[in-house]
This record gives sequence, C-alpha cells and structure tokens, in this order.
Amino acid sequence: MTPPPTLAAVSVAQLADTALGASFSTLDSAGVPSTPLLVVDLDGTEWDAATVEAACAVLADPASPLAVGIATRRPPRAADSLLAALTCTLAPEEWSPQVVAEPDSLPLIAAAVERAPLAALAMNGLLRLTAGAPVASGLVAESLAYSMLLAGDEFAAWRAARPVRPVPDPVAPPVLAERTGDRLDLTLNRPERRNAFAREVRDALLEALDIAALDPGVTEVHLHGAGPDFCSGGDLDEFGTATHAPTSHAVRLQRSAGYALHRLAVRPGTTVHAHLHGSCIGAGLEVPAFATRVHVAADARLRLPELSMGLVPGAGGTVGVVHRVGRWRAAWMVLTGAHVDAETAVRWGLADTLRDRG
Repeated sequence: MTPPPTLAAVSVAQLADTALGASFSTLDSAGVPSTPLLVVDLDGTEWDAATVEAACAVLADPASPLAVGIATRRPPRAADSLLAALTCTLAPEEWSPQVVAEPDSLPLIAAAVERAPLAALAMNGLLRLTAGAPVASGLVAESLAYSMLLAGDEFAAWRAARPVRPVPDPVAPPVLAERTGDRLDLTLNRPERRNAFAREVRDALLEALDIAALDPGVTEVHLHGAGPDFCSGGDLDEFGTATHAPTSHAVRLQRSAGYALHRLAVRPGTTVHAHLHGSCIGAGLEVPAFATRVHVAADARLRLPELSMGLVPGAGGTVGVVHRVGRWRAAWMVLTGAHVDAETAVRWGLADTLRDRG
C-alpha cells in the first residue's frame, strides 16, 4: 500500500509506540494534523496484552488521529479492546459491532479525510463522547461541534462551490397532522423538494410534536413522508445562511426536532413510530432515529453525507444513530457517506422492522 499524505499504514506494534504516536499529532502551519488518518493492519499481529494496552492508550489521547483497522481474518479475543478503541474496522465479515463488512471502502474514507481532515477529526472525538453520553448532553456536544465547523474553511469551500438558490415558498402545509383517537399521524409534506428538512418543515413538525407533548391522550405518534422519499435531509439552499456560530448553536438546541421526538418516545405510555422509505438522508435519518420504533420499506436508503460538506451530522445523528448502532458503524457511515440499505439497517439496529410501505 502507498498511502496518501494524510494516511499512514501502521502495525499494532507501531501504533503502541508512544513516540511514533506523538508524531502523528503534529500540526502544520494551518493547524491541520500531518496524519489525520491511520490504517492499522490487524493481520499477522502478536496479540500480547502489553502491546494491545499501549495501542489503546495511544488512541485514547484526545489528539489522536482517526484509526481504521483492516483485517482479512478474525482477530483473537485478545484484540477486542483494540477493536473497541479504533474508529472502526473494515473486514470481510461483521464479527462484532466494531467491524463493518466493507473492506473495499478504505479509499472512500481516505478521500473524505483528505477533503475535510478537521471535520473528520471533530467527528471522531464527538462520537467517542456521545456514545456514552445522555441524549441531552450529546446534543449539546454535537451542536457545539457543528456550529464550530460552520465557521470553518472546509464548510466555506463546500458552500463557495455551490450557488445558493432561492428557497421556494411552500405550496401546501409543510407538515400534515391527523388525529384518530389516541393516535397522531404526522406527514412531512414537501414532496416537490423531496421533503427537505427546511426551516418551515422543522418548525411545523416541532409545533405538531409540541401539541402531542401537551396532550397525554396522544399515546401513539407516527411519522411519515409524502411522495417517493421520506426526507432528503436539510435543504442545501439554506446551508450557511446562519453566519453567526453562537446563534446557530442556540437555535439548534432550541429547535431540535430530534430531541422533541426523543422526549415523546421516552414518555411513559407513548410510542413513537417512524416509517421510512426512499431516500432518508442526513436529518431524514437523524431525527427518526430517536423514535421508539423505526420501520423501513424495502426501498429505503439511509445516509449521513455531512462530512462531504466539511461538517458533522447536526440534527442529532451523532446521538440517535450512535445509540442505535454504536459509534463504529456510525463513523463508517459518516466517513464514507455511503447508503445503508433496508436489510442492513434492520440487521444493525438502525431500524427495527422491514415493512411494506403503507
């Protein structure tokens, strides 16, 4: 392997060398780490306890780079703590939640880190934090990271490469609400925009969820999307219009649809169902991940693309998705931007059931 400049291939023994580990954290004049991504060869390793412990200690350093394990055969149990310490591991089979059976996805990961190394490093540290944090604390951490990156050069470069078009006024109510007994059905209703999670959609959904939160007679909430896609994520023509990072952070916390859904889902006697189909991108996956039960149609394609914009997921994905599938699979989704199909989503726990769209 001839790694690109931002990527280094190391053995477990080399990773355990603290002096070598420190060299991976040096910064260039722009503040970018010299090597933000390590590829750790897990084959042909002598798995002695001292080496594994030392390698885990290097990765526990807050300044450590992303570290992706590569294996062609299953490591022994002695490697379990290292698999847990890595950002994720690529292998032919999914032996554990830390391992993703996509061995050919390393070039995607390397290219993503090459484009946005600072956002990738922020994502790596953020997922380590949110994996063990309560939902409310995790959302604060995510919002801080997202707002910081909104003010960064990597997002600015993405925004400058894409013209901002006017967002058309809605032609119908952005969210439909229908009450039947103790059941409330909410439908994202911008099919002409693939139900993009624009401000008016978010605000209308929050208003409907507030009504449900204030009415103890609502014991079932069902979230749907009109048209061929559940939700294509945040409206790209709105990205970057909030130019003041502290205000962006405050608004994100005050107007979090994911947290509103979570509060309903944990209310005793209330069940929240999200019914996903077609494209479920960014916020279109992050918000419904907080539901009690997520149901996917066979055509559902789930994706977290924010790193390609120089950002981390900002609608709750580093919390809701991580709590469902673990930080390793979530990291793979963010780093690759790849789609997860319906069957994989159910196998991972990203969704609970595979259902026909009804």
